[in-house]
Amino acid sequence: MRFSTVAGNKGSADLARDVRGFAVKFYTKEGNWDLVGNNIPVFFIQDAIKFPDLIHAAKQEPDRGFPQAQTAHDNFWDFISLMPESINMALWIMSDRTIPRSFRFMEGFGVHTFRMINAKGKSTYVKFHWKPKLGLQSVAWNEAVKINGADPDFHRRDLWDAIQMGDFPEWELGLQLFDDKFADEFEFDILDATKIIPEERVPIRRVGRMVLNRTVDNFFNETEQVAFQTGNIVPGIDFTNDPLLQGRNFSYLDTQLKRLGSPNFNDLPINAPKCPFHTFQQDGHMTLNNPRGRANYEPNSWGEGPRESATGFSTFPEEIAAEKRRARGELFADHYSQARQFYLSQTAIEQTHIARAFTFELSKVETPAIRARVMSHLVNVDKALAQKVADGLGMELPKAAKPARPVIDDLPPSPALSIIENGPNDFKGRKLGILVSDGVDASLLDALETAAKKHGALVELVAPKVGGFTDSKDMERPAKQKVNGGPSVLYDAVAILVSTEGSTLLQSEATARDFIADAYAHAKFIAYSQEAAPLLEKAGAIADEGFLVLSKAADAEAFLRMCAKLRFWEREASVHAV
Repeated sequence: MRFSTVAGNKGSADLARDVRGFAVKFYTKEGNWDLVGNNIPVFFIQDAIKFPDLIHAAKQEPDRGFPQAQTAHDNFWDFISLMPESINMALWIMSDRTIPRSFRFMEGFGVHTFRMINAKGKSTYVKFHWKPKLGLQSVAWNEAVKINGADPDFHRRDLWDAIQMGDFPEWELGLQLFDDKFADEFEFDILDATKIIPEERVPIRRVGRMVLNRTVDNFFNETEQVAFQTGNIVPGIDFTNDPLLQGRNFSYLDTQLKRLGSPNFNDLPINAPKCPFHTFQQDGHMTLNNPRGRANYEPNSWGEGPRESATGFSTFPEEIAAEKRRARGELFADHYSQARQFYLSQTAIEQTHIARAFTFELSKVETPAIRARVMSHLVNVDKALAQKVADGLGMELPKAAKPARPVIDDLPPSPALSIIENGPNDFKGRKLGILVSDGVDASLLDALETAAKKHGALVELVAPKVGGFTDSKDMERPAKQKVNGGPSVLYDAVAILVSTEGSTLLQSEATARDFIADAYAHAKFIAYSQEAAPLLEKAGAIADEGFLVLSKAADAEAFLRMCAKLRFWEREASVHAV
């Protein structure tokens, strides 16, 4: 499988606000099936003919070559403002979905509606989902900006470290299955890639699991050369008439031919099926196999080569009693109803983040008319949201854009769409950063490390010197990070365990104060020894219910239980930093 970003070039920072690619290649007994998806279940456009325009608008502007790996510029929002079908996706990308904490805490979606065909030839519609076993989690925007500076490879390093340590990331494969009757009664067209089917309407059936238990041996051979294509399916799966999917089936093959430079890219080890297969395909640039014999066609009189399989792929015989046109169904024209449903499905905290994200992005747009057009669409989504953004930009709220279809304003919220509502129940797989100094209480440090291990969390010790420190029992202990190289944005929760002398020393160290101030501003849970209190005060961190004083070893377990919530979001309104 391969994770990726979309807008940034190769090597761009991992924590850009961006859609993440989530692609999986199944080496089945009947050939390769590629589930080529994203971490967001909807897309910007409905027809693949607009794909080049979308990508051009999102990438760096052609006359200047910047900005890259970000959408906060005129061209992108000009395109969005002129394409109302993109508004639902705009709400998703302005949510915390596009700044995930880790690939390991991220959902995946096949986006399109496919068909599954049983042995009797019966078709059932299906949408594919990946559900992370560790729950959902994102970072705060201010945090993402600082992570990009501290470690631009943050997501890649996180995935690598987890696999190397044996903490294997795991997802469950889920199916949303429905029939023609549901499709006819649903408020939206099931072939519209800008829409979802809420899980509350069609529950997800979990049918399998994927465990990442090793990394690639060579990044270029296995990751750079892997060729994912939506057109790679196997018997039992078939396409629908989703116009975006049909376009991807063509363009992805074309892309691999250009990208890998040879029609024989499927013979590369990473792309070749693992099951026995034989074809008469041969020759061409960079041929990797060496066929023998006279016949290179079928049927032939020479008795050579493979024969057509009687059990191969067959297309579902769909009955159609209508004109065939290059046109979208009438329901495709509803561009605002599901965007509104998505927004109202978020917690108040997440709604605030969406409003701030729109405000930030549009503040980078230099053309007032573009900002006004975007705002006219937001009025149709939620007037309160639009007003918050308008107030943040210092502009008058424009009139609502005229919708092509009436907005359905009573769609019920879908709790499954909230990250906070679908977070983990424990601290497993997360990382605790402990700021220490010489003379740190050894019993408290040992207890905290033991409790973290019990809860399946990783601990990193951050010290004034990366060479290590000496604890209260005169034991020399190694550190993972030097204080100015291990900021708190790299961790999910922090603890400050220092001696009295260490507290005094670190009060004059700006990066130590930042370690605490950032953790406080980003609503993280903070544990501290009593000796660290003056250091917290110097950093401007005011203790609240998200803090815990560690006075005895038993307090460590209580702190790890607190951390199961991941963030103390009640603090956010008072710090205004995210």
